[in-house]
Amino acid sequence: MLFTVSMKSDKDYRRAYNKGKFCVDSSVTAYFYPNKLSYDRLGITTGKKIGNAVKRNRARRIIRAAYRECEKDIPIGYDIVFVARVGIDEKKSTDIEEFIRKRLLKEMAKPFENSKTGKNKNFTRKK
Repeated sequence: MLFTVSMKSDKDYRRAYNKGKFCVDSSVTAYFYPNKLSYDRLGITTGKKIGNAVKRNRARRIIRAAYRECEKDIPIGYDIVFVARVGIDEKKSTDIEEFIRKRLLKEMAKPFENSKTGKNKNFTRKK
């Protein structure tokens, strides 16, 4: 992934969950929050409700492949957390790509309200 690193810190995950916006699909939920960095950070979580370790790893691979295909369209400067939902084992990466392109990118394009300053901030990729 060119413009993305893995999210490691629990603090970053919690910030995306609590302060960020989210977008929901039948098989995945995406949380995003501006991180004021020159790159994106990606986190993927899969709970035990998904199934055993094989199914959880497959879900992570599907989400990562879909993100990799859409990465060039995603604006830079966000923490993005994907949470796999129960129906993901029947999906393919193209289904998740469609969710990212049609729903998530539209939500990310909307101005993000910063609660501390009250100003709208919209981060975009430099060309």
